[in-house]
Formats: sequence, C-alpha cells, structure tokens
Amino acid sequence: MANRRKFITDLSKLGLLSVTPKLLINPSPKPIANKIWGFHLYLSSNQWNINFPELRLSMKTWDDSIKRMAEQGINMVVITMGNAVKYQTHPEIAVRNAWSVTRLRSELDKIRRLGIEPIPLLNFSAAHDIWLQSYERMLSTEKYYGVCSDLIKEVCEIFDKPRFFHLGMDEETYANQKDYDYVVVRQNDLWWGDFYFLIGEVEKNGSRPWIWSDYMWHYPELFFKNMPKSVLQSNWFYRADLDKKSIRVKSYLDLESQGFQQVPTGSNWGWNNWQGKDGQENMINTVKYGTEHISSSNLLGFLQTSWKETIEENRDAIMNSIDLVGASKRWFENNGK
Repeated sequence: MANRRKFITDLSKLGLLSVTPKLLINPSPKPIANKIWGFHLYLSSNQWNINFPELRLSMKTWDDSIKRMAEQGINMVVITMGNAVKYQTHPEIAVRNAWSVTRLRSELDKIRRLGIEPIPLLNFSAAHDIWLQSYERMLSTEKYYGVCSDLIKEVCEIFDKPRFFHLGMDEETYANQKDYDYVVVRQNDLWWGDFYFLIGEVEKNGSRPWIWSDYMWHYPELFFKNMPKSVLQSNWFYRADLDKKSIRVKSYLDLESQGFQQVPTGSNWGWNNWQGKDGQENMINTVKYGTEHISSSNLLGFLQTSWKETIEENRDAIMNSIDLVGASKRWFENNGK
C-alpha cells in the first residue's frame, strides 16, 4: 500500500498522473452470462450532511425488502454499509447499535440463500463520507489512506471477496455541498490519485471496482482519458423521459461508444413529492433505453434505488421501487437481447 501511495504521490508532484491509466488499466473485462437485476438498500443512513449517532433501521422493513426482492427476481442487492457495522479494524467509527461483523455475515448468508448476491457499497466521495467520522476531515493524508485500506480489505473479507465493490464517488462538487458545514472538493491530480488508490485497494483484495459515473458529466475529456476500463460504471438518470439532449442521458451513449461496461441506474426517487410518471416510469424506460442503445456485452444489467432509508415510514416507497424492477425484468425477458 505504501509503495502504491508513493507511486501516485510522486506522479502527482511531477504532474504525470495522465500517464497512470497506461500503467493501471486492465484489459476490458469479459461479458457476464446473466444480467444484473439489482437493488440498492441502505444499512447505514450516514451518507449526507447528517451524522445520526445511532443505527436507523427497521428490521421488519429490511427483512420484507429482501423477501420482496427474491419474489421479484432481483439477483443482486448493493448495500450501503457506512458506519452501520462495528468493523474490527476501525470500531471507533461505528454508530450505536451497529451490527457486529458476525451479525452482518449472518444476514449475508440469509440473502444468498434467497438467490441474491450481496455487494458492498462504501461511498468515499467527499460529499458522502460523513460515515468516516473524524477521518472525513483527513482526506488525502497517510492516516486516511490507511483507514480506507483497512476498511476495504475487511469488507472484502466479510463479503467473501465480492464480485464487485461499489466505491460511490458521486457528487463531489461544491454545488452538491453548498449547504454543508464542512465542504471538501478534490480536483485534478488529487482526485485521480485518491481514486486510483481506492480502486487499487479493491482490486488487490479480489473485487472489481464499481462507481457512480457523475465525474464524466463535468469532466468528460479527463474521464475518458484517465478512467480504467476495469471500473464498472453506473450512470444514472431519474426522469421518465430519457431525452438524448440531457448530458446525463447522453452519457449512456458516450460510455458505450468508448467501450465501458455499465449498469444503468434508475429510481422512483421523489416518491413523496410527485408520485407521478417520473417515479413510476423511469426504471422501465431506463431498461428500454439501455436495451436499445447499449451492446449486450457492455450492458451488464440494471440497478434501481429508492434513495430511502430502510425504516418503516419508507416501506411503501421501497416496495414500490422493488416492484418496478420486477416489472422491468419481465419486460426485458420478453423483449430484450
């Protein structure tokens, strides 16, 4: 780890980070046999600018959500871990009543028995890393790198070398943090240096890195110049009308033209605001759009999220979101490729 950090640090000092993709990029991964039908589920609530001191989780909503996923044919759940687990390497970041590692392993076994593949998500974006507690304010330091390395290694062990490891990395902009008390935006070589470090730790522990593709919207040239093809991409768009004029919709096409494998992401986000066609039609339209415009070898599947904490008051929104995946999957099985 230290040698890799020194390598990246030295390149950054020399202004040579632009050459690192030639050294770090793996060959484009092979297609997978079965499409991913994934759902994103919160275990930790501490992702935004609110640091809840105690675990916010309804076990009934959690259990019922997992059961509903199985009923709808969902074969993957991406779990936002955050500080909802008392990690053995860094128990100091855990919230009160956090799950023990033993408890988490038990839940993962239960999920697998239902035919669902659990995938961890630790969001290391500076916009969503409040779960790191005091380490949130140590970004890009030796201490920070050590903590990140420890957590990635331990989570990979807990999940038994998961096929993918989602690193988040979305919304690291001032606009997304303007109301925060503490604002951090890494840029240029610093962002890429930290990013290469994180994906290197994931790959070293036997998993494939996966991220939200937001960076591409703001810096497309840098993204396509520096982004390794080994990193699985999840571009996202949450409206019903996937208008190609939108930079976010066009990004699906750009990823395809550049040969990136991707898992397009939809949502019924805004359930309590509109409950209109955006929330109800986005997922099916995302599946239709992806099926039409992305080659089968690059389209690994689809991911859906409600962006709702797993608590009882969000039950209807979460269940609706899961059902929308099931309906989209059935459409794909009859019409897809």
